[in-house]
Amino acid sequence: MSSFCPYTVASTQLFDSPISTAAPLGMFTKVQNKLPRVSFDTVGADVPVSTNKFYSNLFLGKRNMGVWTIPYMLWVPRDPATASNFGASISHATEDKRVFGDNPNDNPIRFYINALGINSVTFGAQEFSFSRSTTTLSNPTHVSVELNLHADVSQYGLDTKRLQMPLYQGMGFITGRYKDLTPKLTTGVLFRKFEELQSPRSGLQKWRITEEDNSIWLLYAYSETGTRLNLSLRSNSEISASSSFTGFLQISKLSKDGTQNAGLEGVIDSTAGAFPIGMEISGVAEGTVGTYHFKWTRYGSNNANGLLTYALKHHLDSEVTAMRTGLQLNSPTKGNSEALIGDSWTLVEPSMPTGTGFFWGTPFTAAQIAVIKPILEQELAQDMGGQTYLNSMYFSGKGFQKFAQLLIVAARIGQQDLARRGLERLKSAFQPFLTNKQQFPLVYDLTWRGVISGAMFTNGDAMSDFGNGYYNDHHFHWSYFLFTGAAIAQLDKELNNNQAWLQTNRPWFETLLRDMANPSSSDPWYPVSRAFDWYNGHSWAKGLFESADGKDQESTSEDMNCGYAIKLWGNVVGDAKIEGRGNLMMALMKRSFNEYFLLKAGNKAHPWNFIANKVTGILFENKVDHSTYFGANIEYIQGIHMIPLTPASAYYRDAQFCREEWDQWFSNRTAGINDGWKGILYANVALFQPQSSWLFFAQEGFKNEWLDGGASRSWYLAQAAGKWL
Repeated sequence: MSSFCPYTVASTQLFDSPISTAAPLGMFTKVQNKLPRVSFDTVGADVPVSTNKFYSNLFLGKRNMGVWTIPYMLWVPRDPATASNFGASISHATEDKRVFGDNPNDNPIRFYINALGINSVTFGAQEFSFSRSTTTLSNPTHVSVELNLHADVSQYGLDTKRLQMPLYQGMGFITGRYKDLTPKLTTGVLFRKFEELQSPRSGLQKWRITEEDNSIWLLYAYSETGTRLNLSLRSNSEISASSSFTGFLQISKLSKDGTQNAGLEGVIDSTAGAFPIGMEISGVAEGTVGTYHFKWTRYGSNNANGLLTYALKHHLDSEVTAMRTGLQLNSPTKGNSEALIGDSWTLVEPSMPTGTGFFWGTPFTAAQIAVIKPILEQELAQDMGGQTYLNSMYFSGKGFQKFAQLLIVAARIGQQDLARRGLERLKSAFQPFLTNKQQFPLVYDLTWRGVISGAMFTNGDAMSDFGNGYYNDHHFHWSYFLFTGAAIAQLDKELNNNQAWLQTNRPWFETLLRDMANPSSSDPWYPVSRAFDWYNGHSWAKGLFESADGKDQESTSEDMNCGYAIKLWGNVVGDAKIEGRGNLMMALMKRSFNEYFLLKAGNKAHPWNFIANKVTGILFENKVDHSTYFGANIEYIQGIHMIPLTPASAYYRDAQFCREEWDQWFSNRTAGINDGWKGILYANVALFQPQSSWLFFAQEGFKNEWLDGGASRSWYLAQAAGKWL
């Protein structure tokens, strides 16, 4: 194939327009999801919902599990047997409350989990009761939601006797907007001391709360009516008012151990009185530099003239522009967070992979081609339809990407006729999917707004195809198809000077793209950024399943394959915005993966006795478990963070990390692995010792059972040769 030519060399705005606003293609039958939408009020009832976002526990299942805004966690207890007060409970789990396992004395431990259910403060009201009070959600976006707690909708309606809580990632205060309610704060930790202090600002009241675990919290109140709020310590578990209140309460944690730092308390004082009520994300790509912006809409006013928002380590390393304060709280699974002051952040990724294309490395030698060519011919003779016309979009997609990669190798080593013949066969194998006549056709989900596998409507199993129908793993599944579409289009252009296939089928591929990575709220058919979390710097794989430990992801490599496929697609269709977003996603993932998922020696994001695992396994919002959903073999746990091996792999999996991981788990210990994971492990060796990887795949005694269903020997040989400098 010809050298890759990035389009994003000029300054390109990345989020200012949709990919399309066209209605779903007619081939996709419109259905209602088996899981109905509940909890959304009229302001959120008829908009696409970002199914994989931090707040989904508020509308799933019993709606009583946690929401991690970082650094705080919030939940709504709904069982009077386990909670004394209906309301919104707040917690910040400190490191000393973590549980390690399986054996806490191991190094490495298998998992750690932060304590759940530590109710530091519950925002409630005298008018609330478990029997009559309810919750709704309004204004759901990909970055925020409003949680509404209603005293009694049947008596008062939705708009009065209501506590509204705007939820944003990183928010420095938990804010409750009371409307004609009598505030009541309760705790499961017990209040030791409650004292009213001098206000930092006219119109604002301030209290300091000390709890029996030695934590110190600062509480503020602002009355919208000008009436002073009188709060009293009624018992060691209740602080409450004696009359109704319209205004807002804010709480922020100052200390976990009783330390009273006047400087840090001053930081919180200076930012009290304001909170976010909106947020926009924008971005620009210019050459290899990607710049993205978080801009919040501020309600209220404060002395600092800016919002208090916590940043994670990868934000701080991205030249973030907001003012650092030194106020730190640990996050559940991503190390310390630090509070910044500002209504906007500007963050920079200086090394986007603009030159990373379909292939890497130097031209092949004649000797390398002599080894690759006969193997390639055999693998391209395989039954493409038989390996892709499957009952799983995930496994079908893996098969398609495998054959697309084989065609890339053929073109790369000068076998254009072989590539042309294979290209036509691959197009034919793909045709049932392009006409939606695969085993389980895709359908358009009117309930949640997205394209899903129809499998669960046939077999009744919501976990069909890994939960695709409930939006699990869409960015994994669709990226394999998008990569294949980009490769076919590129090869068709180079080999046949033909773009007809691309123009005919572009809407189908961009349907998948819009479903998993829609950039704009002006597209009414899909939520913005279904999987990718621009605050955390990576995607979440869990869709519409409630989870005690929040969202999770177990494969960094398939997440990266999504960004990679997006940038390749943008390149072949000549859309600099799509390509630029893919590049920026890849750069941000590289940073976050190497901070939170891929654990070099010296990593500080996780407990010291977890680092030797080298990868997180499954990273949840509240726990990290060195395991997988499909087994505990070490080759599974490490390998699921390797597949698929592509030129993007070398961009974020650097040689030092790969060598550390190999030495820790696999050096001289692969003899007992005799399935596709063995090939994955040795393909990864090419990232730090390409000659060894080449020799493994070139050996005469190579066994095909060492190849995963989405992998080929030719591709792995070509990758090793391309890295063998």
